[in-house]
Amino acid sequence: CRCCAEGRRHSSILYSILRSEQRAVPPPGPAPRGCPCGSRKRVALRSPQVACKAASAVLVKTLRFVQNVPCFQELPLEEQLLLVRSCWAPLLLLGLAQERVHLETVESAEPSMLQRILTARQQGEQPPPRPPPPAPGRPQHHPHLPSAGDIQAIKGFLAKCWSLDISTKEYAYLKGTVLFNPDLPGLQCTQYIEGLQREAQQALNEHVRLIHRGDEARFAKLNVVLSLLRSINANVVAELFFRPIIGAVNMDDMLLEMLCAKL
Repeated sequence: CRCCAEGRRHSSILYSILRSEQRAVPPPGPAPRGCPCGSRKRVALRSPQVACKAASAVLVKTLRFVQNVPCFQELPLEEQLLLVRSCWAPLLLLGLAQERVHLETVESAEPSMLQRILTARQQGEQPPPRPPPPAPGRPQHHPHLPSAGDIQAIKGFLAKCWSLDISTKEYAYLKGTVLFNPDLPGLQCTQYIEGLQREAQQALNEHVRLIHRGDEARFAKLNVVLSLLRSINANVVAELFFRPIIGAVNMDDMLLEMLCAKL
């Protein structure tokens, strides 16, 4: 394809566009041992309209950033869609951290099985039947509401970013690393994309060594941020930030429409 044929003609474009991007709480400790029920509780946003509006604005800004990277524009549309569909959620979370969007959540009012049994006994009714276990190999599905554990993972990621006081340029390099993922099935320009990811990491490392000379571990700390992102499910992000406002959301369709639009 053209992007592979041209090779490293644009080897410094990603570096320069990321460096010139204009947009300019300690992490939680290990969870205490005990009953894991708390991590399975369903939670929702306290003010879904406010949070969803903020997330939508960050998603638009994020896709505008992606569209303005010349190396990304050089890729065929199919490659662009593959990359964006795979990384929109971690890019959005990086944007939320950069914009300092705080999440206020509340537990779902849905009673637990124990509460339902006790209530039924007090009223002289038969206890509700126990729900059938999920089929082997298939996780139990609770529609619409993420679990407390899912939300804690997102909040932990945000807290880690804020504790590091990540700069605008560092966020840009992290986004470049996330965007150009050469390991996705179906990519044709894997070597070109791998080179762009490596370039973003090298630019991040150079920036850190220049600005944070006294913190030799900072580059490793920033890569921990990327590892935290990998543990957060994109479906959870969609359910949390977009379903409360627009209902059942097909992110692929939404991303295709936004990517082809002039944001």
